[in-house]
Amino acid sequence: MLYISHVRATVRLIACMAWFAVLIPVQAVNLALGRKFARKWPITVYRVFNRLLGIGLKVAGKPVKKGPVLYVVNHTSYADIPVLGALLEACFVAKAEVAGWPLFGLCAKISGTVFVDRNPRLAVRQSELLKQRLTAGDSLVLFPEGTSSDGNFVLPFRSALFSAAAIRVGDKPVVVQPVSVAYTHLDGIPMGRHLRPFFAWYGDMEMAGHLWQLLGIGRSRVEVRFHDPVNIDRFASRKDLSAWCHAVIAAGVARSLTGRDQPVGVGLPPPAVLADAGEAPPPAGPDRAGKAAA
Repeated sequence: MLYISHVRATVRLIACMAWFAVLIPVQAVNLALGRKFARKWPITVYRVFNRLLGIGLKVAGKPVKKGPVLYVVNHTSYADIPVLGALLEACFVAKAEVAGWPLFGLCAKISGTVFVDRNPRLAVRQSELLKQRLTAGDSLVLFPEGTSSDGNFVLPFRSALFSAAAIRVGDKPVVVQPVSVAYTHLDGIPMGRHLRPFFAWYGDMEMAGHLWQLLGIGRSRVEVRFHDPVNIDRFASRKDLSAWCHAVIAAGVARSLTGRDQPVGVGLPPPAVLADAGEAPPPAGPDRAGKAAA
């Protein structure tokens, strides 16, 4: 049985609230004065949050830093935000409702999050918003599952969300880099699927109760894998790009959780594309229902 320390949860909560009290006015000043540091400050913010939450990172591969870049990532919970934010100088793409969340919404706003409405009728407007940010030089983090999972499998991707990949900055297509995130260890011990829901936020879980448990458990380790970058010009359509990214990310998650490489799946883009990318994607795993993407 997993031990939840209420003392640890209380201490971490107080520390996080104190850090919130520091980060908000500092970033507000950065934004008001138009400082370039406003883009880098969130990295420091998220690194401190990871330390306060007892989250350690193991990184494989390297992120593309010459932007703009569209980072395509699987989504497990709100904990993905500080994990990725500590590694990337990029802005998150989130559903519009996140802007109204207590504290989380404010933090998202001052870190430059792009809030979008997933209504298909507004697809053109949302694509234009993303184009403006990418053209301005901002890199973006996209969760194409459109929801969070239980952390054991990667849900199907919504290919419509890859419209941003078709955006061209100058004469060049946007760089797309798949990234896989997996919660692998708790207090140095490999985390089985029965423990992963303490990190994954999905289904009908209440955020307050889930967050309290996350604050009260021990130290965790998250493995982040940066895969080979591509662009949409290497694929026949955005659906092919979506399928390739899903296969690569699913393989990365499976490798992090099991420590083993996965076999190549079927029904994927041409072998030449896979060979160029240096990845061996597996068949997609069973679906798991989740929370709306943050």
